[in-house]
Amino acid sequence: MNIIDELTWRGAIYQQTDEAGLKELTEKEKISLYCGIDPTGDSMHIGHLIPFMILKRFQNAGHKPIIVVGGATGTIGDPSGKKEERQLQSVEQIEKNVQRLRAQLERFFDFDGEAAATMANNYDWTKDVTILDFLRDYGKNFNVNTMLAKDIVASRLEVGISFTEFAYQILQAMDFNHLYEFHDCKLQIGGSDQWGNITAGLDLIRKKQGEDAKAFGLTIPLLTKADGTKFGKTEGGAIWLDPEKTTPYEFYQFWINTDDRDVVRYLKYFTFLTEEEISALEEQVKNEPHLRKAQKTLAAEMTKFVHSEEALEQAIRISEALFSGNIAALTADEIETGFKDVPTFQTTKEPHPLIDWLVEIGIEPSKRQAREDVTNGAIYINGERTQDLEKVLTEEDRIEDRYTLIRRGKKKYFLISYNG
Repeated sequence: MNIIDELTWRGAIYQQTDEAGLKELTEKEKISLYCGIDPTGDSMHIGHLIPFMILKRFQNAGHKPIIVVGGATGTIGDPSGKKEERQLQSVEQIEKNVQRLRAQLERFFDFDGEAAATMANNYDWTKDVTILDFLRDYGKNFNVNTMLAKDIVASRLEVGISFTEFAYQILQAMDFNHLYEFHDCKLQIGGSDQWGNITAGLDLIRKKQGEDAKAFGLTIPLLTKADGTKFGKTEGGAIWLDPEKTTPYEFYQFWINTDDRDVVRYLKYFTFLTEEEISALEEQVKNEPHLRKAQKTLAAEMTKFVHSEEALEQAIRISEALFSGNIAALTADEIETGFKDVPTFQTTKEPHPLIDWLVEIGIEPSKRQAREDVTNGAIYINGERTQDLEKVLTEEDRIEDRYTLIRRGKKKYFLISYNG
């Protein structure tokens, strides 16, 4: 299957500048193409991942991806989707962000072989451009009326836009022109909000390289959820690729909780499963939705891709332990990961009577209620029910001498952390 046909089947194409021309080109030769990201933060979230998944598909089909981390454009910030001016970051912070994003992106691509990926930083080809060079060699090629008509600019005209952000599309166009000229890059891909920037680059290529220059643009649809809420957002915020911001367990759980109405679309967008494999999972959703096999497959594929097989195994262990209540099977690190958001209480390693503890740390409102819940079997220590009113928490109740997990009822967890 041609890569364009595959992307069409996956529902991953929103706009193309020349659909027939790009399909013909990709059938005739292996091309270089690029996608960029600005280092305005120190981690990508899953929304950023979407165009890079498409870039990876091109690489799997034998094409050569160029990954641009915008050390130059990141100092300005794309006005797309913003209602007000972006707060500029220091050059030093931008450089730190560049290194963090490069490290994340390098995990997703192959840098050897015929379709070897290339990492690039647009700061390298813009840092020596003087203001006069910028105005004469590039600014002269841009019509202000055309720039004002771009969606990313037009949406900001009522509230105002600085010249800095207004000029962003020129910088991104410079990127495409540079990559076309020096890396034979024929295609830029991006989110649907990048259409104006991409077409600006194509215009510049024709003016700088000649009307016969063949380059293309492709955008990806805005991904939405069936319930109308924004994809990639939860009550806790964005789903980050950095495991320090979103643990692999939380990452896995995000995908596990995908709505039945969305899961097949996400399998097409995010996984490298074949059409036959996804069709089989689609039948599972229709006929046995309670098994959530499609969601489990999606969660497994994404956790492996972004993190690792080991991280996936840990996420599954934590999930199964929480479902079964077999908390004692988890390591202290897994306890810390799986229960990072539950109420946590610091204490010493001195023995504590359970009834006193339940009241002192706020699990129970009174000793009378504490005794009643213990007697009724509503209190669990590390997953094990206890009905002993004289129970004292000792070293034997600590997981790796670091944690004790108390559960009241079915879902209310409290974590005790020992500090010596």
